[in-house]
Amino acid sequence: MDGVDLRVREGTVHALLGPNGSGKTTTVRMLSTLLRPTSGQARVLGYDTVADAVQVRQRIGLVGQFHSVDVRLTGAENLTMFARLSGIRARDARRHARDLLERFDLADAADRQVQSYSGGMRRRLDILAGTVVRPAVLFLDEPTTGLDPRSRNDIFGYILNFVADGTTVVLTTQYLDEAERLADAITILDGGRTVATGTPAEITAAVGTGLDIVVPPAHHDRAVQILAGFDAREMGSTAVQEDSIRLSFGMDGEPELLSILRALDADGIDVHDIGRRRASLDEAFLALTERIPAS
Repeated sequence: MDGVDLRVREGTVHALLGPNGSGKTTTVRMLSTLLRPTSGQARVLGYDTVADAVQVRQRIGLVGQFHSVDVRLTGAENLTMFARLSGIRARDARRHARDLLERFDLADAADRQVQSYSGGMRRRLDILAGTVVRPAVLFLDEPTTGLDPRSRNDIFGYILNFVADGTTVVLTTQYLDEAERLADAITILDGGRTVATGTPAEITAAVGTGLDIVVPPAHHDRAVQILAGFDAREMGSTAVQEDSIRLSFGMDGEPELLSILRALDADGIDVHDIGRRRASLDEAFLALTERIPAS
């Protein structure tokens, strides 16, 4: 890690994005006191993560990438155990576990062994285990990886419920649509460094404008070559009709449509349609992470 700068506003969802190995999980491990920083300083709720580690742990929740619950226990037994470890008395712990399972749609499975749960149900139970005593800050490390769309939507709802109740959420994810849907702010990491931070709109605006053109499929390769001369990066293509495809490009500045049209026309390329658009978060992510050379 070298140059990570992260500030999270209270009561919001802050997403950490980055390629594999960019430092997302390492950052979460340092902030949750599982890993000692070799340099620099990290504070959570004003407490130093090294000098005040106990105070930090008392105020946070952590849901890692792998299941933390015991599959041989029932859902209710797991949450009761986590509640007891958090200092709640036995009777209150059992009642609290049942209340949580009811609130998060797991009441029907409360007395079943977790090994019989689906992947989505286990992940929901993991999140409940990490929040059995409502934390001021909740760290979620790729909470929806491998889940089906319905289970992912369920998790989204739970995350927003936590925020509505006053919890600050730090979320790492590989899914850009997830960050765009949930996050109030995003930090993009690459090579252990912060390369961008801001709202989704601020990050996409910082990398320029998108450009779409519709051309015959046979003209695809040549159109890409010509657009490269205008510093446009091809981001993908989609069929529009049998005789045309839409090419999407990312650009650092405002595209000069007239100059681009003249260059395409001079090469005999038939442009069916052309237009500017705001860059997508996917395009911004690729543009920002590709600018950082591998060390």
